[in-house]
Amino acid sequence: MLPSLDVCNKGGKPLYTTPAIKHYIVQKATLCIASHNFSGITYLDHAGTTLYPESLVREFYQDISRNVYGNPHSHNPSSRLTHDTVEHVRYRILQHFNTTPDKYSVIFTSGCTAALKLVAESFPWSPPTAMEPASQFCYLTDNHTSVVGIRGVTSALGVVSLPVSPEEIEARARDVAQSECSSCQTPHLFCYPAQSNFSGRKYSLGYVRGIQARKLYPACDSQGRWFVLLDAASFASCSPLDLQEHPADFVPFSFYKMFGFPTGLGALLVRNDTAALLRKAYFGGGTAAAYLAGENYYVPTPNIANRFEDGTVSFLNVIALNHSFDTLHKLTGGMDKVQLHTFGLARYTYMLLSSLCHGNGQPVAQIYSDSEFENPSTQGAILNFNLTDCHGQIVGYSQVDKLASLFNIHVRTGCFCNTGACQIFLGTTNQDVKSNLQAGHVCGDDVDLVDGRPTGSVRVSFGYMSTFRDCQNFLNFVVECFVEKPVEVDQVKLDRLKSNTSSKGSSQCLITMLTNGKHKHIDNGEHASTDPVVNEYGGKAITKEAKSLGKAQYLTNIYIYPIKSCAAFEVTDWPVCPLGLLHDRGWMVVNGNGVCLNQKREPRLCLIHPQIYLPSNTLLLQASGMDTISVPLENHNEPHQSHGVCQSKLCGDRVQTVDCGDEAASWLSEFLGQPCRLIRQSPDFIRNMKKGHEKGVSSTALSLVNEAQYLMINHASVDLLQRHITSRQESSDHQPLNIHELVSRFRANLVISGLEPFEEDDWSHLIIGNTHFQVAGRCGRCQMIGVDQNTGAKTKEPLLSLSAYRKGKVTFGVYLVHQSLDGSNATLSVGAPVMSQWSG
Repeated sequence: MLPSLDVCNKGGKPLYTTPAIKHYIVQKATLCIASHNFSGITYLDHAGTTLYPESLVREFYQDISRNVYGNPHSHNPSSRLTHDTVEHVRYRILQHFNTTPDKYSVIFTSGCTAALKLVAESFPWSPPTAMEPASQFCYLTDNHTSVVGIRGVTSALGVVSLPVSPEEIEARARDVAQSECSSCQTPHLFCYPAQSNFSGRKYSLGYVRGIQARKLYPACDSQGRWFVLLDAASFASCSPLDLQEHPADFVPFSFYKMFGFPTGLGALLVRNDTAALLRKAYFGGGTAAAYLAGENYYVPTPNIANRFEDGTVSFLNVIALNHSFDTLHKLTGGMDKVQLHTFGLARYTYMLLSSLCHGNGQPVAQIYSDSEFENPSTQGAILNFNLTDCHGQIVGYSQVDKLASLFNIHVRTGCFCNTGACQIFLGTTNQDVKSNLQAGHVCGDDVDLVDGRPTGSVRVSFGYMSTFRDCQNFLNFVVECFVEKPVEVDQVKLDRLKSNTSSKGSSQCLITMLTNGKHKHIDNGEHASTDPVVNEYGGKAITKEAKSLGKAQYLTNIYIYPIKSCAAFEVTDWPVCPLGLLHDRGWMVVNGNGVCLNQKREPRLCLIHPQIYLPSNTLLLQASGMDTISVPLENHNEPHQSHGVCQSKLCGDRVQTVDCGDEAASWLSEFLGQPCRLIRQSPDFIRNMKKGHEKGVSSTALSLVNEAQYLMINHASVDLLQRHITSRQESSDHQPLNIHELVSRFRANLVISGLEPFEEDDWSHLIIGNTHFQVAGRCGRCQMIGVDQNTGAKTKEPLLSLSAYRKGKVTFGVYLVHQSLDGSNATLSVGAPVMSQWSG
């Protein structure tokens, strides 16, 4: 049970009820937020998509159960019902944004990106002429990728692309009244987000009229007609938008960010005065007033929405919006209240997280924001940050994400499809982005640090059903996993942020609530050690000077995992082949849809015990309560229906596999309780290791492993971690893990007897017996090590203790690849000497 985090002032009242914060909070009794039960999930990714209420889906189901909705392009009664309902929804959308059908048209799209693409392809871009300049596509650097992607259309048309920093818009503005009568009619488009999806910063809606009137930069520097695209995707989820007051020409957004349901549906709101200028080349069903098949003759329909909605709209999803609007108003009372509620939660979280410090006074978080969350008109319900350790070093976002998953806390990490904002806040140069790509980092992966510098960050965001308990669960998680005890608070900053609260005892109350009344001192020194190897459990400091070439260790265990994610098969000696240990991860289990199963999806895989018998060339499958079956290691016959060649996906790679037949499939399906099949890697297929590992590692052939041929762990490191776990659990009723159980959690191939804990982190090469290996990099542990390999039960250990010991970093063990093989008959044997070499 995590401790409460109701931060109190001297009078004992929760901090969020103080006047400075209560002003922005709408209590649940007023907001009428429906209770939600998601099996203990703390959902903090509402900027990605908000959650849908049960009542919304129930009302929609009852609607489509009672009524027959036909294709709206027909004229029968069911089709007229659809048409009329869809038109009613269009009106409700315009009403939601305080405008009318006389001023705007609603064009349904598949999402915000499709709406932006529609603008890009139909805007009347003008190439340069002798009389007038070319059109300009101007966009704020803090824009979503889907906005910047308009550049892909304009670049081929001779249009000028002009990225604009937020500081330039008003700083470079000037009075242009004298040039308003210019005859230049060149159309230009300025795009900016009403709210940054990265930081939650709200940009002034006054920019709309300012750009249209050419009083703000860049419009004030260019002749012509200026139009404004206001990206409302992030803003509209928690804030009211008044298009009567701020009449942007184009307003794209997605409904799933507002309501959670339906998905795959967005809209583009277009000013009717602007719509007449749009050009459209393609025409599909429902968009034509008339056309000829044998002659290039086409007349578009006069209705703006019909002209741009190619084919039949997703009418059932549109009808669902009726219930989405009903549910939103029923539960919240309107967007004004949603804005106040969500901002209050974000401000509460910001105040506490930004004031939280390690025991040595170092701040716990580096927050990326242009404000201190003073006002909901300038800041949305998004908090973006990176956590830092007690030495001020960034903790990689993927480490935070992995640990958050253990606590069932759902956050978003990376750059959030907003490279411009990511560069601004992280200080990443253009060359850094290119270098990171060359190093193997691409958008959406888990490469969170390159040369010690972050490639992205962590984002938490709130929705109308979020509660203070969500904030508290998140803050408790940060304290539990990333704060070097004792917990400290920046009193000066907290007092400033609290504004009207003058209590001097609030920081002590905060510490007490965070630690449940117990001040936990990790070590007796005045400050935390700066040497990651020094510890309070008997670990010995190792300096680079003390490390030398040729230290002797021994190979103590060899494990192979014939079937990926199933139990280990321990051996005392085993052949080495070009892919690693012979038959290691040669097979995997896939579900009925052909998706690879692992212990994160199906923990009971660890209860399947495969064994390999080389003399009989068979793989045995064993599990409690099941008869043992055998599968041939190799099938030299031509593939047939039950042993067909198929394509599967593994860690982003397409791999060619061979099905192992119906007997194995039936056995696995019965044991796991779902349709499954056993497949093995095709012997003719070659899969190479990806880029992104340590420099100098050559391309290496892989089996069905995730990252590299071998994973090696140091027994001394496991022993140190076991003592750390035991110390953490002394005050609880948990039975501590023994060494054998702990070793099994890490699912390593090779276990060695090291001289010092974690010295393997700095190895570059090693020799086991006569076989040479190169270290390909550290293993970033996933939550799979939280699965008890004896029972399949999920726990938070040992990942939690590993994070606490490594100050948030959860690497453990190193990947190895062959550097050279002396002949095809190489064998690894338990007891073989290990010679290590140190990098640097």
